[in-house]
Amino acid sequence: MKKLRRQVAASDRDFPLSPDGSAAELNVESVSYRWPNGTLALDQCCLQIPHPGLWMLVGSNGSGKSTLFRLITGLLEPQSGSIRTNHRVALVFQNPDHQLLLPSCGSDLLLGMTPQADPHAPGHRIEKLLGDLGLSGMASRPIHTLSGGQKQRLAIAGALASEAGLLLLDEPTALLDPSSQRNVLESVQKLCRSTEQPLTALWITHRLEELDLADGAACMRDGRIDPWMTGSKLRDHLQCGRSGS
Repeated sequence: MKKLRRQVAASDRDFPLSPDGSAAELNVESVSYRWPNGTLALDQCCLQIPHPGLWMLVGSNGSGKSTLFRLITGLLEPQSGSIRTNHRVALVFQNPDHQLLLPSCGSDLLLGMTPQADPHAPGHRIEKLLGDLGLSGMASRPIHTLSGGQKQRLAIAGALASEAGLLLLDEPTALLDPSSQRNVLESVQKLCRSTEQPLTALWITHRLEELDLADGAACMRDGRIDPWMTGSKLRDHLQCGRSGS
């Protein structure tokens, strides 16, 4: 127990948290959820994202990560505890084909956009979203001609088209080649560090090398989340554990 208290204190110094969660980008407070078959997915789970940035979760299958995402997006309701955020939330799936619905890049983005009073605004918004994700000039490009990495970046642009300020990414690089993995990760990191309107992103990963680009990282196990630490510290800790096993 003493060791846990020292961990939390160190984490609080590195990632100062809001005492009541009011200033946080996301506040998950003592959330529990049990599936109908009796499986406990989340057990008094707590998570606070203190400021915009790229935040990463690592955990084995069954640790509760995907259930947590469903609760944050409102697809499930907490059975106890609370979830608060001031942002619109959008989810990006592992397979972009599951969320790209229309034939061209521009039409797919338009589908998710909120209505605009200015009739010229959608075109400008589409071009900006595509440019932010490294897809400039591709508004009329058929989606079936895109590479896997381009499709995933388009899926991210589509999630942001709804004016989402909190992006949940569930292993978005799992199906991509190494070059595309890096492009997707760096694109999201760039958005999170924008000086104009920085994005808040919560990213689930199994790739320890991705942790180096995180602003904060934590391990999830048995329905609970450990305190935040730097991505490099968590990577070193997990790699030591693997090499020692």
